[in-house]
Amino acid sequence: MKKNVWGVLLTTAMVASLMAGCTSKTTSNEGKTEPAGTTAEGKSSEAAETKGAENNGDVTIYMVAKGFQSQYWQAVYKGAEKASKELGVKLEYQGPDSESDIAQQVQMMNNAVQMKPAAIGLAALDVSALNDSIKTSQDAKIPIVGFDSGVPNAPEGAVVANAATDNYKAGEVAAENTYPLIKDQIAKATSSVRIGVLNQDATSESIINRGLGFIDKLTELIKADGKTVCITGNDKFVSDAKADKGDKADVILDVAVPSKVEASLMTTDAQTILNKDDTICIFASNQKTGEGLLTGDENLGRLGKDVIGVAFDSGTMIKDGIKTGKLAGAVTQAPVEIGYQTVKLAVAAAKGEKVTDVDTGSQWYNKDNLDSSEVSQNLYD
Repeated sequence: MKKNVWGVLLTTAMVASLMAGCTSKTTSNEGKTEPAGTTAEGKSSEAAETKGAENNGDVTIYMVAKGFQSQYWQAVYKGAEKASKELGVKLEYQGPDSESDIAQQVQMMNNAVQMKPAAIGLAALDVSALNDSIKTSQDAKIPIVGFDSGVPNAPEGAVVANAATDNYKAGEVAAENTYPLIKDQIAKATSSVRIGVLNQDATSESIINRGLGFIDKLTELIKADGKTVCITGNDKFVSDAKADKGDKADVILDVAVPSKVEASLMTTDAQTILNKDDTICIFASNQKTGEGLLTGDENLGRLGKDVIGVAFDSGTMIKDGIKTGKLAGAVTQAPVEIGYQTVKLAVAAAKGEKVTDVDTGSQWYNKDNLDSSEVSQNLYD
């Protein structure tokens, strides 16, 4: 009988010891305050079990996006989560409530550095506001991988690589596909015509490069056909573009940027250009301005009739605009691929491997190829 009692006691002690060990693994983050956002924390064990997945369970990658609520950033997260599962790493993915909330992103970046992850992915809203935390990360030898718009003008050596669309090239793609739609109208015009370029800001590298890529390529194509081009509007775009400055030419490029990144202001910009009688085309350089263009036209009804509308990115409104003919087409990035490549680069950098920039590409789509497998994989609702 005593032997049985001692056996039971010994077994109970062993089970308690095992349970204590399990508890310490699953509550190691107890007491930690999580920033607002989506996280793949705790999924590393699932990732390690995924067929063909690596096992880097001690590695945490922290990503700070420019936003969180929009479908675009959710698509980036989807790709990042996929890579984290394949590589068997933990993923923290954060983003401010809006792309105008710089202070919130700064706090998220500070939180990321304090967590001391293996690497940080960053899409900066305002690099100057983030410079202190970027420098702290660099001093702590935490590599930073830029994604989407990246981290332009960051302290030298802080950003080891970027996973992003070459936005200047993407803007050129938009221009190359837009020009054939308006070429004849420009050629036959007896007075000046206007092409609007809508941008949500003049600080983000991705927005600036995308707008300039469109402007510069369109200027080149128009001049090649013997017409003159000038540019007016936002000072940043006017000063950096290759077109002549002013508002007197065969083709006037009219660049609008709102004072704040707010949907209502983007809609107002669109309406302002749509209300000009000489407007024949408008290019909206991201999802928000594309939606602003469509909203601004609701009471005017010019898109798809006497004004060619072209957008960038995706989303339900833009896709519906293309299906109904209000938009002639759009250029899409590959947001899922951006997230996927960011995590891959971050893991490699954390291991001390040499990494280089990855161009995640862009594509033109319209109602003819909207549902093709090649394009649809890069679109989101």
